[in-house]
Amino acid sequence: AVVAHVVASGAGFVEDLDESFKENRKDDIWLVDFYAPWCGHCKKLEPVWNEVGIEMRNMGSPVKVGKMDATSFSSIASEFGVRGYPTIKLLKGDLAYNYRGPRTKDDIIEFANRVAGPLIRPLPSQHMFEHVQKRHRVLFVYVGGESPLKEKYIEVASELIVYTYFFSASEDVLPEYVTLPELPAVMVFKDGTYFVYDEYEDGDLSSWINRERFQGYLHVDGFTLYELGDTGKLVAIAVIDDKNSSVEHTRLKSIIQKVARDYRDHFHRDFQFGHMDGNDYINSLLMDDLTIPTIVVLNTSNQQYFLPDRHIESTEDMVQFINNILDGTAEAQGGDGLLQRIKRIIYDAKSTIVSVFKSSPLLGCFLFGLPLGVISIMCYGICTADTEGEVFEHEGAKKESGDRELTDEGSEEEQEEEKNGKYTELSDGELKQKDIMEKKKD
Repeated sequence: AVVAHVVASGAGFVEDLDESFKENRKDDIWLVDFYAPWCGHCKKLEPVWNEVGIEMRNMGSPVKVGKMDATSFSSIASEFGVRGYPTIKLLKGDLAYNYRGPRTKDDIIEFANRVAGPLIRPLPSQHMFEHVQKRHRVLFVYVGGESPLKEKYIEVASELIVYTYFFSASEDVLPEYVTLPELPAVMVFKDGTYFVYDEYEDGDLSSWINRERFQGYLHVDGFTLYELGDTGKLVAIAVIDDKNSSVEHTRLKSIIQKVARDYRDHFHRDFQFGHMDGNDYINSLLMDDLTIPTIVVLNTSNQQYFLPDRHIESTEDMVQFINNILDGTAEAQGGDGLLQRIKRIIYDAKSTIVSVFKSSPLLGCFLFGLPLGVISIMCYGICTADTEGEVFEHEGAKKESGDRELTDEGSEEEQEEEKNGKYTELSDGELKQKDIMEKKKD
């Protein structure tokens, strides 16, 4: 009853949008859920979306929350680039920002507040800087006046605001421990320290921010791993069981954490570090059953992975393993070649069947047994029809052959009639001569 009340009350804060939305939206900022009535994920999102509507209204946000049936208003949905369901977009003027994060109330609201606000948020005082630094694990800051670097920073912010916040500050607002080689500068504060962008070493500013928007060490799940694919980094993961407090699980996690912290300058441009709880997701990705605890390095761009050829006993072993990957001596497994794609299709099909039978054996028998039964009956019918056809064809050929023989030679009656006919055709003289010869013979 409580859930039903929340859903019903929340629906009042979420507007149902129709074709008039296209013309009326430009004066406001809209957070819209494009859904399909038959979509299971859309139905799962609906109560969360109602909670988002309530929260945004209660906090006095300028963002309006709505939903649109993309199947009924397909032309509008297509115009906004909707390709799947559900699709969450924040519409701000002529710009449309896609939400790609977890479908939770807090994450969606955080996205809406971040994108709806200014691209670059000023930090006017040290107190404000400290307050913001406590709220954000990763903090990008531009320091300096007008410059080409600031123009580039604004351009990158308009692209990556969907992922992280962007701030600006004067040099005297920064903490005392910060030393800048020159101004203007772009900095990132994370992992208890800071790093300054260097165009010569770090390359394009957009690529650098995209790589640095994650902490050096993460608790990796399926969504995070998908997001890390955009960074172009290899992902070194300790696959463990968080509920298992044994020495081996704790030791491998500590090794990865130490490498991420102590060897950042050596590996941060090429590697992201973290741990993953359980091996279910990693098994589906690698199409293999990994025994945990273990360490694996993933290349999410081409689905290759690396496994250590010997047990990782220390930080030095892990560093050596990483160096072997970088210099090409470590053997890469997996990939996205043709054989691997075929293998993945077979693996996914097998996994789907097994999961269905595990969760509901009766449903599995119905879903897979019924089609197999129908196919078997069809095959039996086709084979039987071919065999009977051959028998009928053989018997027909025999009958036709017999008819042909009777037609060529004639029946006994027809042969007798033919013989009599021949006698009839003889002349009277010939008959008398024949009688005389017979009498002489007698």
